[in-house]
Amino acid sequence: MALAMQKRNNVRLPPEVNRVLYVRNLPYKITSDEMYDIFGKYGAIRQIRVGNTPETRGTAFVVYEDIFDAKNARDHLSGFNVCNRYLVVLYYQSTKAFKQLDVDKKQEELDTMKAKYNISTEELKK
Repeated sequence: MALAMQKRNNVRLPPEVNRVLYVRNLPYKITSDEMYDIFGKYGAIRQIRVGNTPETRGTAFVVYEDIFDAKNARDHLSGFNVCNRYLVVLYYQSTKAFKQLDVDKKQEELDTMKAKYNISTEELKK
């Protein structure tokens, strides 16, 4: 056991690896208990969030206690068949998640500035 922990401490992981997994292509009827059964085999889970809105159905976030457990689960479960659907398991990347929010905010600021200075898009095209 001590040898295994020492080996883990010496392993250098890529920067995109983290404890949070983003799972896509889930069956819409999957429950949290079923998710714990599937993902719990690879280590201690801190939290599972299954999407329940029309935009997030079929997706989930799985948060592991240990980064190595998350890596092991991603390696083994990506492409795993659940109810005739192949899972897509990715590492959660916060920069990609918030990128669309930043674009929307910048567009809103741009529209505000155009209205403030009375500039229309048609004038700029000329």
